[in-house]
Amino acid sequence: MSDISLIIITFIVLVIGGVPLFVGVGITTVLALFLIDIPFTLISQISFTSLQPFPLLTIPLFVLSGRLMETGGMADRLIDVARKMVGSYRGSTGMMTVLACMLFSALSGSGPATTAAIGSITIPVMKREGYTSKFAGAVAAAGGALGSMIPPSNLLIIYGLIAEQSIPRLFLAGFVPGFFITALLVITSYIIARKNGFGEIGAPFSWRPFINSLKEGKWSIGAPILILGGIYSGAFTPTEAAGVAVFYALFVGVFIYKGLTLKKIYEALRFTALMSGLLIIIAPSYAFGQLSAFYDIGTATQELITSYTSNVFIVLLLIGLIYIFVGTFMESLAQLVLFTPVFLPVVTALGVDPVLFGIFSVMTCEIGFLTPPLGGNLNIASKIAKITIEEVAVAVIPFIFAYIAGLLFLIFFPQATLFLPDLIYGVSK
Repeated sequence: MSDISLIIITFIVLVIGGVPLFVGVGITTVLALFLIDIPFTLISQISFTSLQPFPLLTIPLFVLSGRLMETGGMADRLIDVARKMVGSYRGSTGMMTVLACMLFSALSGSGPATTAAIGSITIPVMKREGYTSKFAGAVAAAGGALGSMIPPSNLLIIYGLIAEQSIPRLFLAGFVPGFFITALLVITSYIIARKNGFGEIGAPFSWRPFINSLKEGKWSIGAPILILGGIYSGAFTPTEAAGVAVFYALFVGVFIYKGLTLKKIYEALRFTALMSGLLIIIAPSYAFGQLSAFYDIGTATQELITSYTSNVFIVLLLIGLIYIFVGTFMESLAQLVLFTPVFLPVVTALGVDPVLFGIFSVMTCEIGFLTPPLGGNLNIASKIAKITIEEVAVAVIPFIFAYIAGLLFLIFFPQATLFLPDLIYGVSK
């Protein structure tokens, strides 16, 4: 048995055996170092280096700002804007949930956080309006996955650090596919709701209520404008933007909407500390990823794949299937850290833009949020809707097809994704 085969089998056995992922990755890395006779001090050196990049601060800061905006009343105003944007008719609340998730995604940068923030408000409303608990949970879970695509995205930040790509460029590239998937989710929600008679019929869309909601929620709408506008104008870096977002959330929550109390601020800090604990996977995963250089896994993978086909579309579909399958039992962050060093050389050799591959990778990870048994968004939505994860998993299948359609759009029309970053920053070399 070859060293690589032994390493792969060990990793699979540990994961299937229920060992925490960061422990499994660490053990596998130590085994690999032993097999190639490299000092174990390497793992500590690489692990320490992996946590040094300043942009990593962006993730806990955006998590904190998103939580402060949620508990400080900004999420409620965004939901009201989304509701007035849609109007009231059959299926409107489901559509409103998707749009609210899209708006909040531009504040939180996290899929599970978006599901929790928006779902906790809209799922009870949908249940009161006659939606089934399964459908209500599915809409919130599917909409929440947009948090990984709509800038600022925590996963895009991680990918940018690993692949050494411009984070603002990645953020811009996420807009078109993010809005496209949002449209597909809205259409899917509307069709299912109309077919099943979900939702109450009330006042249709009217400009006056919509404009009033914009006035009331101007401070909430102003958050993504400030954050993203500051990044793209060059006023501040993504990391600085995350810090600005925190202070903006505190100011609006305390002095404008007056929804933030010391207790809520403490809870937000506690929540951020718990969520940021997920970054522990970066250190061993980054060390594991660096081993690909010693074993030349990228070249081996490229030769293996190209021996069967050099068609870039087929290669991307194959990689997408691997990501989706692994996403059923592995965190998206870990996927990016582990697989980017393996697959990025393969696709770039075939002429795929690294920024496009970043959006592709994150989009496939989004699907992982919606597939059991891990299914982070499914777990959150099922708890809010008070049903089993299996029930939500079945109801979310039509929305998964919407994401797959978005993935195919990205593969076959790459310039639609690269249009904005190429327009603003020029064509990458």
